Amino acid sequence: MSSLSTHILDTVSGRPAAGVSFRLFQEDAVLFEGVTDHDGRCPALREIPLERGTYRLEFEIGAYFRAAGHVLSDPPFLDVVPIVFGLGEGTHAHVPLLAAPYGYSTYRGS
Repeated sequence: MSSLSTHILDTVSGRPAAGVSFRLFQEDAVLFEGVTDHDGRCPALREIPLERGTYRLEFEIGAYFRAAGHVLSDPPFLDVVPIVFGLGEGTHAHVPLLAAPYGYSTYRGS
C-alpha cells in the first residue's frame, strides 16, 4: 500500500492555507474528504491506504480566497483546483499546492 499527504500554501499572504476543503478521488469514487489545519495540512489523509493507480485531488480554493476577504471575479477564475496524479505501489507521495486567486502550481514533494 501507498500513502499520500498534501500541503497548501497561500502565495498571496505567504502563509499556509488553513481551512481549505478538499476531496480525494479514484475515478468517480470519493475516498477522502478533509479540511486543512492551521499549517495548511491534513494529517488524517496520510492514514488512508492507497493502491497503485491514478488519483485526483480537488481543492475548494475559490471558497478559501473568498473567506480570506479577496474579491474574486464572478464566476471565480479558479474555483476548484484539480490535480490528477499517479501513485506507485509501496510509495509515499506528497502533493503540495501553491495557490493564488488567478494561478497555482504543484509538484511531487517529499
